Amino acid sequence: MKERHLGRSGLLVSRLGLGTMTWGQDTDPDEAAAQLVAFVDAGGTLVDTADVYSGGVAERILGHLLRDTVDRDGLVVATKAAIRPNGRYDGSRRHLLRALDASLDRMDLDHVDLWQLHVYDPATPLEETLSALDEAVASGRTRYVGVSNYAGWQVAKAAAWQRAWPGRAPVVSAQLEYSLLRRDIEREVVPAVLDAGAGLLPWSPLGRGVLTGKYRTGIPAGSRAAAPHFAEFV
Repeated sequence: MKERHLGRSGLLVSRLGLGTMTWGQDTDPDEAAAQLVAFVDAGGTLVDTADVYSGGVAERILGHLLRDTVDRDGLVVATKAAIRPNGRYDGSRRHLLRALDASLDRMDLDHVDLWQLHVYDPATPLEETLSALDEAVASGRTRYVGVSNYAGWQVAKAAAWQRAWPGRAPVVSAQLEYSLLRRDIEREVVPAVLDAGAGLLPWSPLGRGVLTGKYRTGIPAGSRAAAPHFAEFV
């Protein structure tokens, strides 16, 4: 599998990434292990998770597999924070740094390669939110930082703030839903990401499974649409 730099950073990632949103809920540990091994065998390196996936269970499964199944040094481990277990957005410095420490504990890691703000929190000043990114990099808990599900102006503002003062951690990535069915980010978000020198990490590039064709004749058993907790997602 080919690799590329994430934006204008020095971080090399595989062209395809492995998401773990269903791990610990619809994907059991054995299935997760099979997915990860197949991904690594194909040359994949970027594995993306988040603290809220399956209430933290996805991170625990990933941590177990990094210890016992695959070589952690060959992977780019990415996680996210800014959503509380109750679904409330929280971009406060206090919550973010506690969430990162909890993620590291669940995965039994001393650092991740990419730490991302899962959502934009309008109730917290952006400069406070971004200060948590600086602290995470300075303390060695992450190597790089990025954002997720940000609007175009939010990406531009965050990237400009981080560039405004030497020593701040640059925003190297923006993770957004992007597929042939969801192309609305092309108008404003993609130009903002490119202008910021960040890399675009599309999530659900197969249109939440619709583009696989598996829903043409109905909802197959075991699909996300068949699961009550994911039915609205599809």
